[in-house]
Amino acid sequence: MRPNSPVPAPIPRRSAAAPLYTPDQKRRRDSSVWTTVQAILAPLQFGIFLVSLVLVLRYLATGDGAQAATVSIVIKTIALYTIMVTGSIWEKVVFDRWLFADAFFWEDVFSFAVLALHTAYLAMLIGGLGTERDRMLLALAAYATYAINATQFLLKLRAARLQSARTPSAHNAVAA
Repeated sequence: MRPNSPVPAPIPRRSAAAPLYTPDQKRRRDSSVWTTVQAILAPLQFGIFLVSLVLVLRYLATGDGAQAATVSIVIKTIALYTIMVTGSIWEKVVFDRWLFADAFFWEDVFSFAVLALHTAYLAMLIGGLGTERDRMLLALAAYATYAINATQFLLKLRAARLQSARTPSAHNAVAA
């Protein structure tokens, strides 16, 4: 650096991320029956997804099992709608917003893409649009977006657990 050149300003450090839940939101989350509902539905939907994915891939690879794959996609879509409705109720209870709470904004946005693709599959199925293979490929695209969305939620769950581990509990605060 030349002697007369200005000294570069220090790079500001990024502040710690805002906590996922305020203490009141965490209390509402922990006491809500909808948290339990989500905790049951999420792995159930993931299990349905895995079975259906195998059936769809089997159909695409062999041409066999179209009916089983179709039924599994419909069941997966019903599970998706169920978790979306109960998830929006959960967000209302915890964040006082039906959807798009700051903490879950991008997960909700992507959830709508997942929902749109699953709904498009149902529209094609009910309307008899496209070939069986076309519908299965659309289901595969819906499943890819679902896998991304599920990963978003798993990362958010991990962040919440890490936040809880870093934040002393109310019991520890009183004991201190």
